Amino acid sequence: MICRRTFLKNIGLGLGSVGLVSRVPFSLAGNIGSAGLPRSTPEAQGVRSEAIAQFLDAIAGSKHEFHSFMFVRHGHVIAEGWWAPYGPDLKHMLYSLSKSFTSTAVGLAKTEGKLNVDDKVISFFPDKLPGEVSENLRALRIKDLLTMSVGHAQDSTPLITKEEDWARAFLALPIAHQPGTEFLYNSGATYMLSAIVQKVTGRKVIDYLTPRLFEPLGIEEMTWETCPMGINTGGWGLNLRTESLAKFAQLYLQKGSWADKTLIPAEWVQEATSFKIQQPGTDLDKLKHESDWHQGYCYQFWRCRHNAFRGDGAFGQYAIVLPEQDAVIAITSESPSMQGQLNLVWEHLLPGIEQSALTDGASARELEGKLRGLRLPPPKAQPSSPLAVKVSGKTFTISANETNFKAARFDFTERECLFTLNHEQGDYPIRCGVEKWVEGETAMPGTPPKLTRSRGTMKSKVAASGTWKDPQTFEMTWRFIETPHHDIVTCRFEDSDLKIQFMNSVTQLSPSRKETREPLTGKMAA
Repeated sequence: MICRRTFLKNIGLGLGSVGLVSRVPFSLAGNIGSAGLPRSTPEAQGVRSEAIAQFLDAIAGSKHEFHSFMFVRHGHVIAEGWWAPYGPDLKHMLYSLSKSFTSTAVGLAKTEGKLNVDDKVISFFPDKLPGEVSENLRALRIKDLLTMSVGHAQDSTPLITKEEDWARAFLALPIAHQPGTEFLYNSGATYMLSAIVQKVTGRKVIDYLTPRLFEPLGIEEMTWETCPMGINTGGWGLNLRTESLAKFAQLYLQKGSWADKTLIPAEWVQEATSFKIQQPGTDLDKLKHESDWHQGYCYQFWRCRHNAFRGDGAFGQYAIVLPEQDAVIAITSESPSMQGQLNLVWEHLLPGIEQSALTDGASARELEGKLRGLRLPPPKAQPSSPLAVKVSGKTFTISANETNFKAARFDFTERECLFTLNHEQGDYPIRCGVEKWVEGETAMPGTPPKLTRSRGTMKSKVAASGTWKDPQTFEMTWRFIETPHHDIVTCRFEDSDLKIQFMNSVTQLSPSRKETREPLTGKMAA
């Protein structure tokens, strides 16, 4: 399943507190260029710096792991920060926040007369239909895909992604309920929207959106995963920088207008972000008061409390739009509780928004210091061990294993360790700082951890650090800094024997998920 809402809202496992030094300087004023949003101070745009500082303090004292945060008021960035080793130049995996961009593509295709939300889904795929077309499948509309009311009994995504032709697999699934009547979060539905857009435009969603959305917003770094048939995955797989996410939210706040041009018709913005269907719950009155997942679903957007709306993705990727406050908030993170993150926004940021400009003071300077000091500190235990000299430069032959790793090698210096795993496909080195982050890239099989299936091997940016947990145990943390996730790799030395254990952060947050990489055992080569 692409996004396990109940788990992400309720699970209480911790990630450790966010520490307080930013990867790049934070600027309270100025402009980063014509492609960037203008910068201002919080007080100049009617927001109390003290409230933002309290928000950051609350994050530091919580179990939420934030990677970036951008607050925009009246079209100006008033606060922005990245928890090092994350930074503004990195594009971040958005998971289901991708859905809101797919919805936008549908709206633009509708505007251009290429489709209508009442069009029947089967009309686009006459060559992919099952032998017997049920009444519910025949009735299924684009609108039902948009509102997650297909009628499936379960999310189609785990089923269709096992196949080569996802659209054919989707259409073959039984539809238990009348389309349009029951909400069920279903990322396969968004994939079908992507497939329909590609069918009617002749272009993948990312290519269709580029001249219509990305280029006018000054977004150039975007990437989007595809299915085996070359169709963008739609419901996940989009990667963007934090400011690009804020621009998208600001465009929706401005009802589709940007630099005096209409990029998205205001009518579609209204249609796409207004209540369409109620999410189920056993005590809806209570849930509507407490839960931002029970305010109603739109066209691949969620309604929020406080008359806001949002796009969101697993583990805490957010584009939050607050029309009454003329503000937007962009967040990337890895959190065990997405509802908990929104609670912090409502508890600290919302009360700090005033109607008119304020006077800068000491709190503004204090906030600037906090934003400059955001970081996720590398784990620290012992920076060295006598064993490092004995194992450095030595090759350990790995016993037969399902992942086909053949050998491991450690090359220690005073400040770094070059760890190399040899695979049947070649060597995969990762350079780790000793109790400091060192950035690099890796295409090591099994990385990075993620919820979704991927095709092929791709290089990932990684920030890695290692520490000696005890004289015989070297533990590395690999942060895949363009995703929400990280790995913990524990290397235990016993005489000439070695054991390597992997634990990814997806598994850490979800006890129901198992680490797919088996422990590796090896022996020092003679």
